[in-house]
Amino acid sequence: MLTSHSLLPYLVLIPLMASAFILVVPSERISAIRKIAIGATFLTLILAFFFLFSYQPSGSPYQFTIQIPWVRSFGISYHAGLDGIGVVMVLLHAILSFTGALVSRSIKQDVKLYFIFYLILVASIFGVFTSLDLFFLYLFYEMSVIPLYPMIGIWGSQNREYASMKLTLYISLGAVIALVGLLALYFASGLQTFDLEALSQQAQNQPFSVYFQMWCAPLLIFGFGVIASLWPFHSWSPIGYAAAPTAVSMLHAGVLKKLGIFLIIRIVIPLLPEGAKFWLPITAVLCIVNILYGAWAAMAQKDMKFVIGFASVSHMGYAFLGLACLNQMGLTATVFFMFAHGIMAALCFALIGFIYDQTHTRMIPDLGGLAKQLPFITVCFVIAAFASSGLPGFANFVSEILIFFSAWEHYPVQTILAIFGIVITATYMLRMIRNVFFGPPNPNWAYLKDAKGLAGKLPYGFLVAVLLIFGVWPSLLLNIIRPTTEALIESRAAVLAQYP
Repeated sequence: MLTSHSLLPYLVLIPLMASAFILVVPSERISAIRKIAIGATFLTLILAFFFLFSYQPSGSPYQFTIQIPWVRSFGISYHAGLDGIGVVMVLLHAILSFTGALVSRSIKQDVKLYFIFYLILVASIFGVFTSLDLFFLYLFYEMSVIPLYPMIGIWGSQNREYASMKLTLYISLGAVIALVGLLALYFASGLQTFDLEALSQQAQNQPFSVYFQMWCAPLLIFGFGVIASLWPFHSWSPIGYAAAPTAVSMLHAGVLKKLGIFLIIRIVIPLLPEGAKFWLPITAVLCIVNILYGAWAAMAQKDMKFVIGFASVSHMGYAFLGLACLNQMGLTATVFFMFAHGIMAALCFALIGFIYDQTHTRMIPDLGGLAKQLPFITVCFVIAAFASSGLPGFANFVSEILIFFSAWEHYPVQTILAIFGIVITATYMLRMIRNVFFGPPNPNWAYLKDAKGLAGKLPYGFLVAVLLIFGVWPSLLLNIIRPTTEALIESRAAVLAQYP
């Protein structure tokens, strides 16, 4: 009999089993292959909502846990579970995986191989969000990088070879740096285990030395910061977005970027609080470069994907600012921001992909007046632009305002500069909307067709609905996130009480 505990591994197993099943399906049966991929991601979406509504905020920190010993001599086991943060990240990934599979109907070349890689990518990210063993957590983290190289290199657009190589090298370098920190934790603990709960318990009762924390924490913060596009390790990101196929851009911006922040919260703050207290204020300075540089760079772009790519680099600065506060409100706001930004960024890339599939261009000067031919897509893009600009009524507004409230006490200068970044964001987003969708119609695009029927409108409408629902009803997620962040800060109160 299946229980909520035994269901958790199916987040990883369902995409992997679907990928293996596609292997035996003949390549010419493209419709069947797509249905298998969509069905698998839909099942994970159902599971994600089940975990969301079954999670008990007042219960134990990690729920739905399962532990299966693997290599006892090294203390390695498949240990999985979800806290409030993990539940929200799993929901985000499930939503984007499903909508990404829906928009992948534009893939015409090697469809079978594409969906095999896509489902492996989906499974690996679920593995990161659910793992409570550092060995498997890192295994899934590295596993998520492997499909990106062929997916961008084969199905990508311009500069795809360069983009796929640069992305792989940057993320792999960051992963190697982080691996040194993880191995240091394993050997310094003396427990001979990779179990995160056991390491966290020891770190609370018998903390690592301050000297150890000071040199180990930056390995993890900046190693994982690479995938989160922390400046100056960001340059791989916009070109990776631009070259990637639509669904990969959606997962890349919506979820993969969030792995870095998630792992810093999951590992660095509970295990190395002294190190976090020393090094995260440095990221509070770097993140302002993210916000302002990324925003100005986005304003200068002519390619729509590069606009959203640099915008994503800019917006991740807000996540780092909330993280650097090292208080309950800041961490809660950061997690909620990751969810809101993930949905918004994925929606933008999905809509750009829809336009590119018909026009074969993403250059803003080549477009214009598309609102007449694409009214539904126009409305969705305007909503995405409003959300990106932090307009009230969207989940992005709630998360950003909470970050500003929590950051003001610790970083007033950075907060003011970050607020100015929103003004720049509104400028380039609204300018792009005007130039692409309004103004005199371009006769070259008179043949364009809007999204038709439920299947055509579902992925975009679903993402819009999520932004609005959690913008109007943010407590649905905030009440799940808050107990986890409260428990984390309270457990390290002795160290963080004097912060900064």
